[in-house]
Amino acid sequence: MAMTRQDAVLVDGLLSAVLSAATLAWRGRAELGSAAAPINAPSQWVHGPAALHRDGASLRHTALGGLVHGASSLLWAGIYEWLQARRWRSTPGDALIDAAAVTAVAAVVDLALVPKRLSPGFQKRLSMPGVVMVYASFGLGLMLGGLRRRRR
Repeated sequence: MAMTRQDAVLVDGLLSAVLSAATLAWRGRAELGSAAAPINAPSQWVHGPAALHRDGASLRHTALGGLVHGASSLLWAGIYEWLQARRWRSTPGDALIDAAAVTAVAAVVDLALVPKRLSPGFQKRLSMPGVVMVYASFGLGLMLGGLRRRRR
């Protein structure tokens, strides 16, 4: 059975969200002593700048931050799927190039173009190498989703 575009967006978005959230937790634990701290940061969309300073896990900040992160991942996965669908026959190289392009655009939008309150916020908590690892793991999730579809 062929995967629909909506299914592809869901798979790619979930893969990229889970991998990048795991990296957020790993880098948060290593750099801040709290796996939840960088995951809490996107809850600033609702709770304001105070959310950037929350280290402990909570429904109010961690769950909401995770939901914002997941929703954002689905949005970018939709753009990735759109790029992949435009190709007549996608190659593994295309999956990598499209994932890298979408990830680069997501990073520029997230870190430089949107108002500070709508940024992911984790860039305020993690080192630049940690932020790069988060975006790299996000891109890896997109690429793995694209490769998975190609194998079917």
